[in-house]
Amino acid sequence: MNAGCLTIKELTDAVGGGLTPRMVRHYHQLGLLPQPVRSPSNYRLYTKKDVLRLQRIVALKQQGFQLNHIRNILEVEPEADTTVNLMGQLQQQYRAVMQQISQLRQTASALEGLLGRDRHCQIMQAEVLAQLKLLDVETEAGLGGLENLWSGLDAEIHTHSEAFSESLQRLLPDLSHRSEIEQHLISQLVLACGDVSLVSFVKLSRDAIAASREALSASCQIVVDTQTVAAALDQTRLLHLGCHIETLIDNPHITTATEAELAFWQHREWRSKLQQVNQGCVLVVGYAPSVLLEASVAIANQKIQPALVIGMPIGFSHAPAAKRQLMQQGIPFITVEGTLGGGALAATALNALVESLIDKPDCHCYLKNIVDSAEC
Repeated sequence: MNAGCLTIKELTDAVGGGLTPRMVRHYHQLGLLPQPVRSPSNYRLYTKKDVLRLQRIVALKQQGFQLNHIRNILEVEPEADTTVNLMGQLQQQYRAVMQQISQLRQTASALEGLLGRDRHCQIMQAEVLAQLKLLDVETEAGLGGLENLWSGLDAEIHTHSEAFSESLQRLLPDLSHRSEIEQHLISQLVLACGDVSLVSFVKLSRDAIAASREALSASCQIVVDTQTVAAALDQTRLLHLGCHIETLIDNPHITTATEAELAFWQHREWRSKLQQVNQGCVLVVGYAPSVLLEASVAIANQKIQPALVIGMPIGFSHAPAAKRQLMQQGIPFITVEGTLGGGALAATALNALVESLIDKPDCHCYLKNIVDSAEC
């Protein structure tokens, strides 16, 4: 056997990451890994160069890249390992993925436009679907015909109000394994953003619903990161439950994620304020990822003990990291993975939980109390 060469078993042991000989042979078939030289006994022999390439494949796979995407990355300067070259490859791959997402989103939007129709539009919808089967949409005449079909179908929406619940039942995936409150929460989040794909990113700890109901029923403190989030909360129900709302970044001029993030970093008093929230509070973060990061550190150090954290900040690096840290703290949480989020979603999540506890009063006496309190 050649000196310095590895067998396929020695190769997988050297690379690690759960790699198996079967996977290596599969990578050969896909062209991810070049065919190795063979020993006189016909054993595959691998070099240090093969180890480095496989380590890179495993690392990219663990980051969520599909094998065809990994192949594209490796084909562009496969030996390059500098940050500049890697960033260029990732940017190129990102643009390709986003283009695919855009095309799929357009297809999904068209399907939602059909599947989401309520029963008032079903007759017209059936006619449109029948005509679509006969229509050649690849021709210019076909595209014009398709536009006419959509116009006819869309005209039906002027005859009645939209039946949101009926539409959602057709579009949402099967949620029967979730509790009724969770189903309502997820439905409200989808309605708040208008994107059914959000369902896949909503994450709740096993004890989140129970913890929220116990805390809200006990008139817990509600701590939000900005006044924009506070303004979107259902103050009618919260006042009825006796829950007081506290704003960390208490500046009415701060209305965006960028402003909230910068302000939280620049003003020590707001970070100190976070360390002083009441035990058993509900923390709602909808804008500044650093608020959620700071909260996770404080929870880990047992400086604060919220009953529930609703963590849905916006951001492209800090926010996903903050949400991952939140889910590792061992406390009840509700979050949306990745970059998705925002004040409207965070407030909607809390409102859905509050709504499950108390029906909205028929009169406006609680709203009147809010106004009177503000005037005092």
